Amino acid sequence: MGIGVTAGAVAVGGVATNASASERGASDSSGAADSLVFDPDDFTEVTESIADAAGDKHTVVYRFYKPRDYVTNPSDSTHQSLVVSVPVKIDGKAVDASRAPVVFANSVGAYMPSSVAKATGVGQNELEMTGMAAPGGAPGGAPAGGTSAGGPSGGTGAVNGMVNLAKLAVVAGYVAVEPGARGRSLTDSSGAYYGTAPAAIVDLKAAVRYVRFNRGRIPGDTDRIVSTGTSAGGALSALLGASGDSPLYDRYLEEAGAAPASDAVFATATWCPITDLEHADGAYEWIWGTNATQSTGKTVDQTVSKALRTQFAEYQAGLRLRGLDGYGPLTARNYDDYLLRTYFQPSATKYLAALSETDRAAYLKKNTFITWSGGRATFAWEDFLTHVGARKKTAPAFDAFDLSAGENNEFGEDTTKARHFTAYSLANDTTGVTGKRLASDIPELLRLMNPMHHIEERNRNRSRHWWIRLGTSDSDTSPTVSANLAAALDNLGDDVNHEYYWDQGHATNVDPGDFISWVARVCGYRKR
Repeated sequence: MGIGVTAGAVAVGGVATNASASERGASDSSGAADSLVFDPDDFTEVTESIADAAGDKHTVVYRFYKPRDYVTNPSDSTHQSLVVSVPVKIDGKAVDASRAPVVFANSVGAYMPSSVAKATGVGQNELEMTGMAAPGGAPGGAPAGGTSAGGPSGGTGAVNGMVNLAKLAVVAGYVAVEPGARGRSLTDSSGAYYGTAPAAIVDLKAAVRYVRFNRGRIPGDTDRIVSTGTSAGGALSALLGASGDSPLYDRYLEEAGAAPASDAVFATATWCPITDLEHADGAYEWIWGTNATQSTGKTVDQTVSKALRTQFAEYQAGLRLRGLDGYGPLTARNYDDYLLRTYFQPSATKYLAALSETDRAAYLKKNTFITWSGGRATFAWEDFLTHVGARKKTAPAFDAFDLSAGENNEFGEDTTKARHFTAYSLANDTTGVTGKRLASDIPELLRLMNPMHHIEERNRNRSRHWWIRLGTSDSDTSPTVSANLAAALDNLGDDVNHEYYWDQGHATNVDPGDFISWVARVCGYRKR
């Protein structure tokens, strides 16, 4: 169990920590890093009624550690800070969370900023969607309702099927760490954007380093950090898991004043990740290309759609991935069959099997495209696409010709709000951008923001345990994005738990109890 050990690396609690990080921790524990020492006695005791994964309420007493900077040189303390919540009693019974898993719950959505600066308790990490489109049209796949998994709300914090994972962690007896992070909408007094790529991932890595630097001071097993996130936050969680201790980020982390420690996480959970952005337009058109759009009721320009589908086919062939469960090579020609057999039909089967006979009969009567036989659901690909219906986004979905997509803003620079990050969209720009080549820094930014890069490089300090979820009706992204992520990790021998929620859209979580159990299993945790 755990991350493989590289030559000259030190294995701590099943997680490999590269030698340079360990050496820095030994030599730089004084000086600037002193300000990053966590005070275990600086907390407020909070009593709160919190619902567990089944929806049952429990009286939870927990220690809440107020917001604190996780870097010594923050450009924005409002966002570059975190909070920690540690359960001590649940329904009057003492809880020893000293060796519990640490659920690292980011609340990023649409690559926008998130903050715990106003938090007074667990689960109050706020996603800042000021100036964004309403739900259903938010760029970058903002979670439904405009609030991500960590947004403030009562109970488990359910928002259109999503769950407040920080609250869920605490009521399960785990330690919750909630980091804020800079996002693409932030500007300084000169109008320069300072939260665009790679700010968010740098911040999350710095927060992980803070937690691991404070091993023995922050309660919980800091060698068993489980990263979570949804939508763009899911992309960042996947990136965090894939890129552990990658030297590509060193100069950014040093500039921010990150703690001298490892930024590897033990396990990674990601819901509907908006990621692999440089290939996302092709992946989106491959599946949703002929579906009408929600906004117009018409299909997109098929010349554009077909060109992007061709790009996807070339990219998919170049990945040379093999499907899970011995499926064989994954190509654009057989991906529909792969998704049906491996994910969509089993997802429908699981959903239908859980219904009562009466409800199942009613569902099948309404959805006649499904054949239910021998306790198994089958259906054709074209019927599935018809069942999902209108697509959320136009074409291109992520690198818009008019630079209007949230992802264009994510790659903004200085006072330039939005930039193209694919050659195809640059060549078809409608805003007057000139030049035949992408900006010189774009290739590096794409490497910094894409977990597939680190997986292809076989990063040895990546997570080895992965929980990946997506709704079958989620047209904020393409299902091939998470399926490729899962296949790439599985091909490297990682433990991958990947499923699709039947008939669910973007930012949903219908099996939180299973996730909590998964955390305990992969971390080898037994409550004391």
